[in-house]
Amino acid sequence: MVRAAVLPAVSAPLEITGIELPEPGPGQVRVALAAAGVCHSDLSLTNGTMRVPVPAVLGHEGAGTVVAVGEGVGHVAPGDGVVLNWAPSCGSCHACALGEVWLCANALNGGGAVHARRADDGSELHPGLNVAAFAEETVVPAGCVLPVPDGIPLTDAALLGCAVLTGYGAVHHSAKLREGETVAVFGAGGVGLAALQAARIAGASRIVAVDVSPQKEELARRAGATDYVVASENTAREIRALTGRQGVDAAIECVGRAATIRTAWESTRRGGRTTVVGIGGKDQQVTFNALELFHWGRTLSGCVYGNSDPARDLPVLAGHVREGRLDLSALVTERITLDGIPAAFDNMIAGKGGRALVVF
Repeated sequence: MVRAAVLPAVSAPLEITGIELPEPGPGQVRVALAAAGVCHSDLSLTNGTMRVPVPAVLGHEGAGTVVAVGEGVGHVAPGDGVVLNWAPSCGSCHACALGEVWLCANALNGGGAVHARRADDGSELHPGLNVAAFAEETVVPAGCVLPVPDGIPLTDAALLGCAVLTGYGAVHHSAKLREGETVAVFGAGGVGLAALQAARIAGASRIVAVDVSPQKEELARRAGATDYVVASENTAREIRALTGRQGVDAAIECVGRAATIRTAWESTRRGGRTTVVGIGGKDQQVTFNALELFHWGRTLSGCVYGNSDPARDLPVLAGHVREGRLDLSALVTERITLDGIPAAFDNMIAGKGGRALVVF
């Protein structure tokens, strides 16, 4: 038996309880978690913004050590450190054939599988976003694990699995930020802080961080922000004032709210790029008129998982970490146990802190 954070139903409180995991079958890997990040996507699963089969073991950003492997698994072995990949590409769908593995049509198919059983009543549990990282141990398909690059501590490596791949990819793969350009990052949570560091790595000349909380300014500046704006109805005007009344070359929206997306759009210069990373609900409607689309000539794009290929991008990120350009610990504002996850959710709702990290 291992302890895990279980979502019994949509909008129900998380339950920290014992679960029984099966031994890994063919093509599966059992991992003892070292750490798991508490991501806003986990909160979106609890409130129904994102739908997964329930009851489920949540958590999708994690790293740990391989305990056992099933038949046919050859790329990792017991004792290896691994990063969990919550969106493994199938390699055969239309998106994968185009090389757009982050849009794989089958990436989340594993969510309907029976992952484990509750220890108290034997009821079936599903793996939230495939990997069920809010647990002391998990069993996942082999495609959901990637070797931890050399020189990266396991607890830090957990952040690579979502926040860093997403934030870095939004800047480098989606917005394609170039040296000397200006950028605004909306939301200074885990993904936003990673995006700020990515903008600094890209050589941005001005990096504006935007958040509702004045208390996050120090966090944002440590991550690379040159300017900090507390979100208000005047945010777009303030950002244009910082950029010669032009607006930024690229805006990265990490919140997922209609008003924030609209503000990011209005903060982008004519001909610039607005990238939406945040996951909003169906009720969040963003409107544009036909004339402004023509006049401003901006590009508005969605961004899934940072438009990243984890197998390709993890070694690149590790190189930035080893060279001191990317500070993974700067994303973490608290280290907690499994029992601290509900409070970490409350802090996210209140807009407090960066990434909470469950350390096992």
